[in-house]
Amino acid sequence: IGFQIHQDGEAKFRCLKLEKGNKATDWTPAPEDVNSNIDDVKNSLNSFQNTVNTTFKDGVVERGIVICYTGIGMSIIANKVKGVRCALVGSKDAATLTREHNDTNCLALSAKYTGIPLAKEIVDIWLNTEFSHNERHQRRINKITEYEEKELCQK
Repeated sequence: IGFQIHQDGEAKFRCLKLEKGNKATDWTPAPEDVNSNIDDVKNSLNSFQNTVNTTFKDGVVERGIVICYTGIGMSIIANKVKGVRCALVGSKDAATLTREHNDTNCLALSAKYTGIPLAKEIVDIWLNTEFSHNERHQRRINKITEYEEKELCQK
């Protein structure tokens, strides 16, 4: 499991990756490598995207968890990486459905809107819920993959 905790969620969620007993690859840049300068933030996000791309592509991780202030930015960036299906999740039900219906391999959490007890439950559910393999859900995944392949080949 790869983890990225953007500076906005640093202290609040650092405990999540240590308590689940899963082998974790930390994508989080060192605090001294990122400051509030907008160019540094852009560089850290670009670096993150490259790291996610490499670790997923090379099979270093099968799933990732990303956390930032709202979870929106990190989920958008993660979804720019070929093969990543990242969902911003704020409820236990959504954690289940995003795995069962969409076979997500990346979970985004909000440091602002998700408390630690709920985040722990979401992570646990998301890690332990399998894809349904329902024909309708598989067709959806196939369409996403086809679209992704088509769009990437045109660029």
